Amino acid sequence: ASGAADDIEPAATQRKLVASEVARLMDGDVKATGLKQLQGLIWRDGFESGELLAHVYDDVPPAPERWRLAGITIRIYSSGSVQAQKLFFGHTTAGNLLHYFSGHDDTTTGGKKEAASYRRITADYDMPAEELLFLSDVPAELDAAREAGLHTALVVRSPDAAELTRSAANGHPVIRSFDEINVIPTGN
Repeated sequence: ASGAADDIEPAATQRKLVASEVARLMDGDVKATGLKQLQGLIWRDGFESGELLAHVYDDVPPAPERWRLAGITIRIYSSGSVQAQKLFFGHTTAGNLLHYFSGHDDTTTGGKKEAASYRRITADYDMPAEELLFLSDVPAELDAAREAGLHTALVVRSPDAAELTRSAANGHPVIRSFDEINVIPTGN
């Protein structure tokens, strides 16, 4: 006969195997929708309990306020799920920044390295692609956005990445701070 202790070991082993596989996928920066949704569920507990706060650079909090005052609409397109985006930006070291964002897109829209994804977002935004700016720290994502007609800028935060950045930028303007983004008021 099998006892309760025999049933516990396989469950504990399975949990360890699942945790190990999730860690491997995260270390490999895998952008799978299911993985991002799982991360969102895990983050929910941490952010809502106050155990987690998302770090944002000092130039981030004032930037969306400047852009909002200039009539600029801001949306997020992230490999993180919409739920995770809302948790992250709702619980930052600078407070809740969610009110600055008018929309969220994730990998359910499509892959971030596919021009078709940016075309879908542009159509949903109901604005010409050439009036949109996409920021990323991943040149391949910027290539796809540019192919769809968007303006792009490579965001590089690490001073150590300067040389790598020049070669990897692939013609995208490079910024190190949101303070470098100049906007023209829309008059809205």
